[in-house]
Amino acid sequence: MSDNVIALSQHFKRNNNAIGNLTLNFAANRRDQDDVFWLKENAEILSILECTGQKIEPSDLACYQDFYDSLPERIAFFPQYYRFLTSIALDLEALGLRGQVGEQLCTFVDQQGLAKVELSDLQRAEATRLLARRQITSKDDTALRARLHAFMDHSASFALPNRKAAYELTHIVFYLSEYGRRDPELSEKSVQSLMFIGILAHLEQNADLLSEVCVALRYAGETPPRDWETWITCVVRDFERSAGHANGAADHYHEYLVANWACAQIGASAFSGPYASEGVALISPVTPMGAMRALSQALFELDAPRRSSWAVMQLKLEAALPEQVCAHLASVAAATSQFEVFFEKFARVEMPRTCAPAAQNVTFRDISR
Repeated sequence: MSDNVIALSQHFKRNNNAIGNLTLNFAANRRDQDDVFWLKENAEILSILECTGQKIEPSDLACYQDFYDSLPERIAFFPQYYRFLTSIALDLEALGLRGQVGEQLCTFVDQQGLAKVELSDLQRAEATRLLARRQITSKDDTALRARLHAFMDHSASFALPNRKAAYELTHIVFYLSEYGRRDPELSEKSVQSLMFIGILAHLEQNADLLSEVCVALRYAGETPPRDWETWITCVVRDFERSAGHANGAADHYHEYLVANWACAQIGASAFSGPYASEGVALISPVTPMGAMRALSQALFELDAPRRSSWAVMQLKLEAALPEQVCAHLASVAAATSQFEVFFEKFARVEMPRTCAPAAQNVTFRDISR
């Protein structure tokens, strides 16, 4: 994306309000728009601003006007990025930018059959949701939903750390619920799957994933554990917003966006700033202590037979763990009544030792999304 990219206009009014400076940072100060990660970041922030109902002034979106106008040309030349491009167009219009480009892009995507080349049901679900925003429906919708629900219902799989599967689960709920606009019709098993990955995220102190889990649970009509949401509000409060630093590759922007998203769902302060207009780096206050790895390693190296009961295993595991990890583990266990059910699967008692996986200490952060 170089010679065929229309340069982002710098001829817009710089403003001093929080949302205006935040959008300006993502649109103009973090990455070049010929970087595919610019598409990813801006698609994410616009989507979250739209679904959380943030108040957006016309001037807050002026930094996107030239890019928006160029979208029909872009999608024709770069159809491989159709989901990013279509999402940005639809959210800009939903946020108040005037135009019909979103409908043009949806029609193009449908006529070109771009969603048909997706191998992933998750990406098909995203494409289906995007097109449905302009009343274009998919003939495969029923079958696709059935496959997605079957994936979510396999709750035992979500009691083990698997970063890719965990984020796929939350995003499926986002798409099926149309970002909180309809009932995703989750079964008890699917809700349990969300709870399991939430427990893992809490254990690992992964505020990014835990925030997505809390949003997904609320979109499903469930109430997340209070301790989870309280911790997320503290993470948002303590985030460092370093003015004058615009290197988007080095910060924790996604964690910041989804944590604010989770705060918005409970009526807490979200995207309140302040944000410097000349550039800002978003630095997480969270420094994980490695509790997931420590607990997995202790289970794997345990001399005595593993048991599925947390009440039975607690003292044995605590004897092998650092005091700080024990204290954190106790708070994780106390946060939800689902912990004992989770531990039954996490302990992997029914798995013969000769068949046990070699790398049981893998964490969410070890696997790239």
